[in-house]
Order: sequence, then structure tokens, then C-alpha cells
Amino acid sequence: MADNDELFLVDGSGYIFRAYFALPQNLTNPAGQPVGAVLGFTNMMMKLLNDLKAPYIAVIFDAAKKNFRYDIYEDYKANREEAPADLIPQFPLFRKASEAFGVPALEVEGYEADDLIAAYAKIARAQGRKVTIVGTDKDLMQLVNDDVRLFDPIKNKYLGADDVFEKFGVTPDKVIDVQALSGDSVDNVPGVPGIGIKTAAQLITEYGSLEALLEKAPEIKQPKRREALIENAEKARLSKRLVTLDENAPLPLKLEDLKAHDYKQPQLVEFLKEQGFKNILSRLGESDAAASVPSGKQIVQQQAEKTEDAVRDILPPASKALPDISANEYALIQDMAILEKWIERAYETGFLAIDTETTNLTPMSAELCGISICTDIGKAAYIPVGHKGEQTDLLGGGEDLKQIPLEKALAALKPLLEDPSVLKIGHNIKYDWQMFARHGIHMTPCDDTMLISYTLDGTSASNGMDDLAQRLLGHETIKYNDVTGTGKKRITFDYVGLDAARDYAAEDADVTARLHHMLKPRIAHEAMASVYEDIERPMIDVIAQMEMNGIKVDPIILRNMSTDFGKKLLQLEEEIQALAGTQFNVGSPKQIGEILFDQMGLQGGSKTKTGQWSTDVDVLEKLSAQGHQIVTKILEWRGLSKLKSTYTDALQEQINPKTGRVHTSFSMAGTSTGRLSSSDPNLQNIPIRTEEGRKIREAFVAEEGHVLLSVDYSQVELRLAAEMANVQALKQAFRDGVDIHALTASQVFGVPLEQVTPEIRRQAKAVNFGIIYGISGWGLAQQLGTSAGEASAFIKRYLSTFSEIQDYMERTKDEARKHGYVRTLLGRKCYIPNINASNPGWRAGAERQAINAPLQGTAADIMKKAMAKIPPALVAANLKAKMLLQVHDELIFEVPEAELEETSKLVRHIMENVVKLDVPLIAEAGSGKSWASAH
Repeated sequence: MADNDELFLVDGSGYIFRAYFALPQNLTNPAGQPVGAVLGFTNMMMKLLNDLKAPYIAVIFDAAKKNFRYDIYEDYKANREEAPADLIPQFPLFRKASEAFGVPALEVEGYEADDLIAAYAKIARAQGRKVTIVGTDKDLMQLVNDDVRLFDPIKNKYLGADDVFEKFGVTPDKVIDVQALSGDSVDNVPGVPGIGIKTAAQLITEYGSLEALLEKAPEIKQPKRREALIENAEKARLSKRLVTLDENAPLPLKLEDLKAHDYKQPQLVEFLKEQGFKNILSRLGESDAAASVPSGKQIVQQQAEKTEDAVRDILPPASKALPDISANEYALIQDMAILEKWIERAYETGFLAIDTETTNLTPMSAELCGISICTDIGKAAYIPVGHKGEQTDLLGGGEDLKQIPLEKALAALKPLLEDPSVLKIGHNIKYDWQMFARHGIHMTPCDDTMLISYTLDGTSASNGMDDLAQRLLGHETIKYNDVTGTGKKRITFDYVGLDAARDYAAEDADVTARLHHMLKPRIAHEAMASVYEDIERPMIDVIAQMEMNGIKVDPIILRNMSTDFGKKLLQLEEEIQALAGTQFNVGSPKQIGEILFDQMGLQGGSKTKTGQWSTDVDVLEKLSAQGHQIVTKILEWRGLSKLKSTYTDALQEQINPKTGRVHTSFSMAGTSTGRLSSSDPNLQNIPIRTEEGRKIREAFVAEEGHVLLSVDYSQVELRLAAEMANVQALKQAFRDGVDIHALTASQVFGVPLEQVTPEIRRQAKAVNFGIIYGISGWGLAQQLGTSAGEASAFIKRYLSTFSEIQDYMERTKDEARKHGYVRTLLGRKCYIPNINASNPGWRAGAERQAINAPLQGTAADIMKKAMAKIPPALVAANLKAKMLLQVHDELIFEVPEAELEETSKLVRHIMENVVKLDVPLIAEAGSGKSWASAH
């Protein structure tokens, strides 16, 4: 309970961004405005007022315009990204929400919120009041003293001088000196290059103050540090001015005017009704709230309630609060007796959060350094198994390198990791699965907090653990670079000291357990259980094994191809330079622009913001279509150059020397529609429309006695369009096996089916595929080589003929506008940012995305379900085929020659019957010694 005259100052900007990044931004109010962050902010404010019972309170916001620090240093905050487009229109509503609670919402032009907080704190202290600042921004820590404390609403914890010392290594009154030296990359405060917080704290502790340090800088023995301080003394002084809060900032209200009131007032009820926050209204006893929301425009109530519940989960009440994240609770397991106790505890709790630390991030070559485990939230441990002592680590080194031998530790863990009664939880657990699989351990069952987060919101900026910990737990994790260093001083994890390794690795396991505790219940609350449990989760070991299988690549074919490409590139360069009448660097966009537009005078060019001619692919393709031969050859040169550098050259370096195969990495959380993406190398982007692109696939070959089997879905998105739009004519055509493009041409152009020419069929095919991507008349015209008017007429006739498609498009866009997302047939939510944007271009792009996302997402869901069923079916049939790659609608297998027919039949049957639709799914198979001949 607060003192009777205690002042509470809420960092409004911190609340805004926590509310925004903690939840999917998929809600709009009855007026169509995005209000996802406002909903979070409102719930957080209500909880704060209920819990703290503040006698005096204000919410302080940053003013919209630049403040005085930009006058001091024009590059201040230059690295800051602009606020998200769907957050900007919510800013006025945050202030309105505060005022609806009867809490003043304050800002002063020319000053930051932190300055106003500092000024109010100064006045309150002068009056003998206590001050609590609700926020954890590091810049506010300079204000902490006996009368001023911080409150972290996420952790439900007050922060004092000891917490400041733990973060900065100095007392609060020295924080600005440390910040002046270390700088701040987020706010672009320069600081002194090469000096971080730890070193800065040591220097300020030794010399007493920034000025004393700078005066004695010439006496410092370390030459690099001495030179850095002398050369950057003024930068340090400038940085101190930037980080020092202005305690004399003008204040818009007197402190007495900040007296708190009962927030259950008519204006709050009215505000909640305006925003459609029915669940909050019901908690206030406003049971008739629904009547005030206009019919047809109300927020989807089920989703709103789930989201509100999720917001309350972000700020658990004290009785439910999780223990603080503290390295003091982390153990180092260095003998078998202690390890056995932790294993026993895992059996008792029924779960084990786990993470592996390795020498690199490539699972097929990395070596295990250690394993971190968590059996109770807040209790975690690190098991070192592969650390070395020859090299001093960044954080002191010299620890006792007593470790459990790797094989002994794994032998003890194996029964636990393979026990189906104990849930294993990881973040990107696919990697850990692979590390254990290389040692003969099949870890099961698995949950993945990265995949859970991705299932809840596939458009999230990041599903990485560090970002989720910051957004959902309010915790700044120890970063990998903090323990391994960067640049030339970087060490591999096996050289990190054991104490530092324990703090970093055990925290990972603890945070993973906490994220699971917070996120897993939302899967059910938000009706996403079937997507996660039936589609995403089964893919963990499927993708992990597929990556480990890899695919054989013939280096000789690549070398020969690279030589041929090199010769052709030289020939193209000569031809391009001959057409230009001068020699120049064909690989330089700047020189190409000068040649085409300045020297040759081609029309249709435009310049970038830097004043350079734009020569991107769109510009060059337009010029090529006009018949400019030099541009056609430049495009050919660029395409061939990319193939050479990205594939024929790079692939040779990516062949694993032990397996002779390339092991690509599939991202399971990289697209908004559920599709997999491939990297290191990206095998999904090998072009197939050019002869050279197709040649690259010749280098992907089968092992001796085997063939490659390619099975891909035929016209899957067109079939799904017919299904989801319920187009009877197209559904019947697919059932009858009719040429769908010829049928479309016949019906759209009024030509008997037998009289459809190849040219008319080509046009119909372009329209068929273009429509499901929301193509415009102009875009179709580019494909067909016709005018935009003719192309628009094609689209109009198509939509008139198949009116159900038009209905589907409008229905889907409406769904996106109302919910902020669309759903696939199997229930996945595909969020559509900018669907309600005021910018017409952004909105049009979002509408096209809304049309295609359910189709592409459903195709991805179907493919994943098939992929999960195929490996166990192969084992059950005693077939030795291995699944190697997934590329869009295609699966690649390596099959013993004698088992080809049986394997092909089994795979096709599963792919065609994995879901039951009115429209039949067709899987077509091909085989050969190389990928090129199989496809």
C-alpha cells in the first residue's frame, strides 16, 4: 500500500510499446481504427490502479516533436526506426485512455517523458514525498535514491539502488557517468568507442567521476584506452549532456493536481464502449455494454476476450507472480550425483526445459560444449561437457574446469530425453534435437516456444527468445556476444568460463520454461490448438531429420558449370560494352544508369533519393520489353552472375566434407502463411524457368543404387481457390480431370473447348494464377504483353464468369478488415498488417495479401500434414526412402532403385488423401538420377 502522499509517475511510452509488442495487433474498434495496443494499455492501467492504490499519479508521454537534445546533437536517436504504421493512429487513444481513468496524461513539447518524470520527482522530494516511477527504462535509474524507486509491473517488483548497481556496477548518482562513456546504440549516444558498461563502471569507480577520469586520461597505462579517452573526451562530455535528465523541465500541472480519483467513472465506461472493449466493461459491471456497439462493425468478441485475457496474463497478480529471474538460482552440475538429482526432479515435474551450447550454429558440424536444463521455473542448471581451458575467456576465465565426460552425461540423460512421459521444451528445439540425434538420442516429446509464438502470430517481428523475453517477461537476457565477444576477440563457446557459461545457458533454459508457461495456454484460448498440435509440432522431428539427411551434390558438375558460366559472363560483358560503345563495369548499377540514361538517352528512367539512376529489375524489364537489346543482355548477365555466385560457386563450399551432401536449414517460423523457407543454402530459389537455372539441379544427385523421386501437388492453389470460393464449374472440372486453363479460356472468351488456341490458353492460365494473387490489370498486362485496358477486361470477364471468385475476394477482404487476419481451411491465422491503413498503396497491397494468404496458407498446411505422415508410413511399409527436401509444392526423396514404384505409390496416396476436399488433390511423381531429371 502506498503512503498517503506518495507520487506515482508512469512512463507512458514504455507502457505503449510493451502493450504493442506483447500481443498480435489484430483488433479494431467499431470505427475501424486499430486498437490492439490500446486494449493492452487499458488493461495494464486498470491492473496498475487496482494493485498500487496510488494517492497521486500521472502518465507521462513523449511529445511528438523533437526535443532539446536534437539541438545538442542532430544525430540523437538517428538509429531509431519509425513507429509501426498500425501503432501511429493509436497514439491519441493512449492519452484518451489515461484521462478516461481520471489520470492526467502529460507531455511538454521539447522534452522527453523522462525529463518530466525527473522534474516531478525533484519537486516531490522537496515536499518530503516518496516517489515511485512505474517503468524500467535504464535512463530512469539515475533518479533512484532513498526517496525514489522504480516499479517493474511485469515482474511486480520494486527496484532500488541495489538493482541499479547490479545493472550498471555503480551507485545511481554515477549512472550518467557510466552512460557517458559506454554510450547507447539505441538512442545513438556516441560514448567512447571500445568502452562498454563493465569497463566504464570500473573506470568511474577508480577515478570517481567522468571529469576526473578525462583529466587523468593521459596517465592511463593501456595505450588503446588512453588514446580513446583523449580523442573522444568531448564526445563523452556531449554524451553526458544527452543522457542527463532535465530536472528543471517545465511542468504542465502542479503536483497537487495529480491527486488520484476513483476510475470507475462515466467517462471510462463511455471510452470502453467506443473502443468495443466488452470484456473490460463486464468486469466493471456494465453487463449491457454489447448494446452500444453498432451491429456489423463490432469487434469479433471471441477474439477480443481471448486477447484481453492474454493481456492480463502479461501482468500476473502478485499471488501468481513467477519468481524473479536470478543467476543466483542457477547451478553448475559437475558430478554425476548432482546430475542424477536433477534428472529425478524432471521425472517429478514432468517437464524439462532444455538448451544445448555448441561450438557453432551448424548442427552437422557443431560439437557439444554443455547442456542447460530447467525443471522448475526459476531453477536451472548448466552441465559443462566440452569446455577447454587453454584460452582466457572474456569474463575472467580461470574457473575449475571440472566437467562430466560427454558420453557419461549423455548416457545418464538418454532415458529421460526419450521418455514419453516427460515433456521436453526448447526454443528452436529442432537444433537441440539434431545435436542429440547425432549422439544416438531420439528426444521426444517436444514443445517449441518459438513455434508456439509463431503459431499465435506469424507476422511477429521476431520470435527469437531474446525478443520474446523482453516483450513478454520484461527481462533483458544475457546476450551471446556478452560471453563470447565480437570481432577479432570473439571466442567459441567451449572457451567461455564455466561461471559465465552457467549464467548465460541456464538463463536460456529458465526463460524458455517461463515463455512456455505464458504462451502455451494461449494456444487453446485462441483456438489454435489444432494448428499447433496437428500441423506445427509434428514437424519438429520431421524437419530436423530431413535437414540431417541432406542431399548429395556433385562438385565436379558444379565446377564445370561455374567455368562455363564464367566464360558466358565474359562474352556477355563484351557484347554489352560493344552495344554501349565503351568499356564499363557491368556489375555497377551506377555505371549502368549513366550508360543507359545519360550516354544512350533511353527514356523511362528515374533517380533514387541519392540522385543515382535506378536500375532495378522492374526498370530494366520495362526497357527490355521496349526492344532495347543492351538491357536484355544486362538482365541476362545479372541473372547468370547471381546463379554463379549463389549456387555454382557457393554450393561447392557448402558441401559437408564428412557426408558429401548439402544440409540446408529450413525455417519453421519464417513466413506469415506457414510456408517453410530454406537458407544456407536457399534451395527453394533455384530458378527453373531459365536453361541455366535448370542446369543447376543436375548437380543434385542420388547415391549409388538410388534415384531421386520428386512428387509435387498439381495446381494446388487453383484447386483450393475452387474449393474455398465454392466455384461449382471449376470444382466439377477438376473432378473430371479437364484442362482447367483450356476450360477457363473457353468460358471467359466464349470459344468452344476444342477451338481454344495455345495463345488463348496462355492468357487464361495467366489470369487463373494471377487472380489468386490479387493481380491488377497493370500487372497482368506486363505478363501478357497487352495494354492495361485489355488485361483489365480479361479480369472483368473472368470474375463475371466465375462470380464466386469475386464473392470470395470481397468476403476475405472483409474478414481481414474486421479481424486483422484471415484463416486457412485448417484454422491457421494469417495476420494482414496494414489492411486498415489510411495509405492507399499499403492498403491495396494488404488486400492482395488477404486474398492469397488463405490459399497459400492452406497449401502449406496440407503439405506439412502430408510430410508428418510420410516418414512413419515408410517405416511401417519397411521402405528405406529418405525425405530430403521440400520446395514449395514439391517433395524430394532418395529411394533405393528397387523400391521406387512402391515408394512413389505410397507417397502419392498420402499426399492426395491427407485432407478430404470436394476438389481432388493430385500429386504427380517423377524420378531420375538427378533432381533435374526427376522433376
